[in-house]
Amino acid sequence: MTHYIIKEQEAGYLCRNGKFLRLLAAGKYTYPKALGYDVQIVPMSGEVKTCGIPENILMQDKEFSARVVKAAVPDECIAIRFVNGAYKEVLTKAETLFWNVYEKNEFKLVDITQPCMEDTLPRIYMDLMPVKFYKKITIKDGETGLLYFDMHYERRLATGTYYFWNYGREVTCKIFNMKIQKLDISGQEILTADKVGIRLNLVVNYRITNPEKLVEKVDGVSGLLYTRAQLLLREQVGRFRLDELLNQKEELSAVILEKMKEGQEEYCVEIVNAGIKDIILPGEIREIMNTVLVAEKKAQANVIMRREEVASTRSLLNMAKLMEENRTLMRLKEMEYLEKICDKVGSITLNGGKSVLDQLSELAAGREFSMEAAGKTRSQG
Repeated sequence: MTHYIIKEQEAGYLCRNGKFLRLLAAGKYTYPKALGYDVQIVPMSGEVKTCGIPENILMQDKEFSARVVKAAVPDECIAIRFVNGAYKEVLTKAETLFWNVYEKNEFKLVDITQPCMEDTLPRIYMDLMPVKFYKKITIKDGETGLLYFDMHYERRLATGTYYFWNYGREVTCKIFNMKIQKLDISGQEILTADKVGIRLNLVVNYRITNPEKLVEKVDGVSGLLYTRAQLLLREQVGRFRLDELLNQKEELSAVILEKMKEGQEEYCVEIVNAGIKDIILPGEIREIMNTVLVAEKKAQANVIMRREEVASTRSLLNMAKLMEENRTLMRLKEMEYLEKICDKVGSITLNGGKSVLDQLSELAAGREFSMEAAGKTRSQG
């Protein structure tokens, strides 16, 4: 004899010699194994485990059929399983049995033949779907998306998040940046009209205006714009001598911008701006130009120095005229010079009879006379 104990939330399949007899509820059972009896115990929750017994045989048992519920899913649908009112899982099998005793199972069929999930499924369940069932497309700010079903254009997608079923149709999306984009054309080595090799850096700012036509007419718009700007730069720069190019950089940038705008509709873009960013000269040309610049600055400095010398001489001449016409001003000037002399003399001895200013003047005059006499003596010697 074999004893079997079936717990709560469990069930038992009673079989004899491989043939299903009936369903056993919770309790204690004893059956002689020698007579071919066997009991398979299974949990009575979730999907039903049949233990190899055909489903139609189990369904003939009233106790079994009263405790289960079947989910039937058509080919064009999937089913969302809810347990006790809460989302549990997605079902795709055609038929599935679930225990319906301690769990209340409910099923919601969702048509997936329409690519747009929002047409058949509430938004709250979209993120609960397994990723393999749908395709998520996110369009960021400043972008636009072109939606295709089986490679056929459907519509344009604005900024937002979109969900599409992966069933029946292939869903693809081409995303375009509609903001102003920067294109750098760097290190272009070009000969000027006077055969000087230079390197230029050009920048072009553009914006895509018609993505629908762009995908039909243009393959790699940035590369095509790069090539066009490169050719225009070579064509225009070759017409200028080096000095002209350096002096007319802004005018050349305006010409390149105008030429780029002439073909913008062909590329389905709008050229916002274009211009030469840098002109890089060869080393020997830079040295020559630096030498010329230094010479120009020195010449300007000499002109300024001569101008200042002339102004200083004119100021001295005006002062001399004023002192000649005004004795008092001359005496004030003498006092100013005597003050400077006194700053450099250690001691001075004065005799009575004359004013201090007169004696200092005589000392200064005597000192000047002595210096002149000494100079003559040296020259005679």
